[in-house]
Amino acid sequence: MILAHNLSKTYGTGTSAVHALIDIQLEIAAGERVAILGKSGSGKSTLMNLIGGLDVPTGGTLTVAGQNLGSLNRKQLADYRLECIGFVFQSFHLIASQTVEENVGLPLLLARVGVGERRKRVREALAAVGLDHRMGHKPTQLSGGERQRTAVARAIINRPRVLLADEPTGNLDSATAGGVMELLFDQVRERGMTLLLVTHDEELAKRYTERTVRMQDGRAMEPGTQ
Repeated sequence: MILAHNLSKTYGTGTSAVHALIDIQLEIAAGERVAILGKSGSGKSTLMNLIGGLDVPTGGTLTVAGQNLGSLNRKQLADYRLECIGFVFQSFHLIASQTVEENVGLPLLLARVGVGERRKRVREALAAVGLDHRMGHKPTQLSGGERQRTAVARAIINRPRVLLADEPTGNLDSATAGGVMELLFDQVRERGMTLLLVTHDEELAKRYTERTVRMQDGRAMEPGTQ
């Protein structure tokens, strides 16, 4: 599903260049659950941004679901994100002026899915995360856990092949975080998605993933099976 060969990312040039990723070798099978573990500044979020098509490599190759991301133009990358990738971020990234239903349905709107089908799939996604009774609410009317569950519903609405979760419980208390992770894990398993969990939390990685890739100073350390 994901194959990186000598993958590198450098910001800036000359003496001011920052080598965020250096010669990454990585292979992740379809349906595998992998933790990208590392401290702040280790390169883990940069790696996620490349896999998610939010940024492009400066060296090496990155292939996801058979697509060489370095060869795609901006429109093709946008289509790739819409069709193949689901995102769950630490900060929710919900649109405050829109309802829960509108937030969750946004990827389908961008994909030009018809109104009837869109509403049906939004209801199904919200029911899956236990929020179908909150469809008409705005994000400011939700608790932190409900906001993140809304974000999970939005991430799975386009039936992605890869789910990228970047510190998905970072803004939640421990009790709420556990509920959100169980929900996220259940959706990944039921839908057969490939999961990349970006985190600095060792316990979270051990509980919800099958193996760990450790990032340090822009390099991927030899992964170990948990």
